[in-house]
Amino acid sequence: MPDDSPLIRSLRTAVAAAPADVPLRLHLAELLLTSGQNEAAVAEAAVALQHAPGDAQARQLMARAMGAPTPAPAPTPGDRPRFDWRAAEEQVGDVVPPRFLTPRAPLPADADGGPGGGGPEDADAWDTEQPGGVRLADVGGMREVKERLEAAFLAPLRNPELRRLYGKSLRGGLLLYGPPGCGKTFIARAVAGELGASFLSVSVNDVLDMWIGNSERNMHELFRTARRKAPCVVFLDELDALGGKRSRTAHSALRTTVNQLLTELDGIDSAANEGVFVLAATNVPWDVDTALRRPGRLDRTLLVLPPDAPAREAILRYHLSERPIENIDLGKLAKVTEGLSGADLAHVCESAAERALLDSARTGTVRMIGMSDLLAAAKEVVPSTEPWFAAARNVAMFANDGGMYDDLVTYLKKRRKL
Repeated sequence: MPDDSPLIRSLRTAVAAAPADVPLRLHLAELLLTSGQNEAAVAEAAVALQHAPGDAQARQLMARAMGAPTPAPAPTPGDRPRFDWRAAEEQVGDVVPPRFLTPRAPLPADADGGPGGGGPEDADAWDTEQPGGVRLADVGGMREVKERLEAAFLAPLRNPELRRLYGKSLRGGLLLYGPPGCGKTFIARAVAGELGASFLSVSVNDVLDMWIGNSERNMHELFRTARRKAPCVVFLDELDALGGKRSRTAHSALRTTVNQLLTELDGIDSAANEGVFVLAATNVPWDVDTALRRPGRLDRTLLVLPPDAPAREAILRYHLSERPIENIDLGKLAKVTEGLSGADLAHVCESAAERALLDSARTGTVRMIGMSDLLAAAKEVVPSTEPWFAAARNVAMFANDGGMYDDLVTYLKKRRKL
């Protein structure tokens, strides 16, 4: 593959972070085409067409990348060349795999009122991770987060007699929110481990489909699988994409997907759905549809902040455990990395290892990773959470309806960011 320019590399990173951003992907495809990387441009245009099948710019770019003649300015309808889309589809079929293998015929309605049956094919519609693995003890620090999780889920489950005595309901779910890279997914897995439950992780790409009705069907099959695998923790990642505010959604298909999610969440409080626990995560809770936050749905929120000192020490220990190190003071390193996310800390360890590797290559003598490498790497890393806190500050100041973001306000005041 030809060497990419810095701009193309930056755009590839941006597209990977926002795969559904069609204009951004088309901008990348245009640059790839200009630099002579036609096949790569075709691949990007094809993905754009998956997200926006009728996009004229994507079709035109696809035609140019595949060598179709460009129409002259302002041609008449009779003079405009016709592009063979069937041939183009066959040529890019191996470049961009389909999202779903083959559309299945609708199945008869089942007992809970939705499409689908209970046969063996349906049983494998979604893969679940088996109980075990990560536990809350594996989550370093974060004492307040663990206490909230204990109160919301774990204590009532461990004490069914007390739950019945006090009338504690297990209905509803928990919404984890906070800056990216701070371990929301890891915490959800730990909850599943504590419950001894299966774990079913779902992102927007797993559910949304370009064909009308398929997204709602996927959502329904997801929850049906969780009910069969109960006890099961359903983890909805990027909830703002799966359950964004319907008032801001231009496409009716996305609105009906949110409606289907609401229907499934309402089903969680029925006796037939005992043992299905819903956790969701988002970086932008203010973009989540308010109907999802009503009682009985995702009615409890938990702010997951950058790791505290004990958590930073545990994360650093994990990422350094299999690397050649010497004389590392984890306590000191945890102090100088305050404010960094878990992802930032992993990058610090990677950068320190890279410094030692390059030094060894230059001198011809292999050396260990030292404290100086880690301190230098930490000094160069800018906290990736700062842009998130800049946006969250405005929400905390002007949109804290009903005290929804009181925990965020408290943190911002403590850090003198508000």
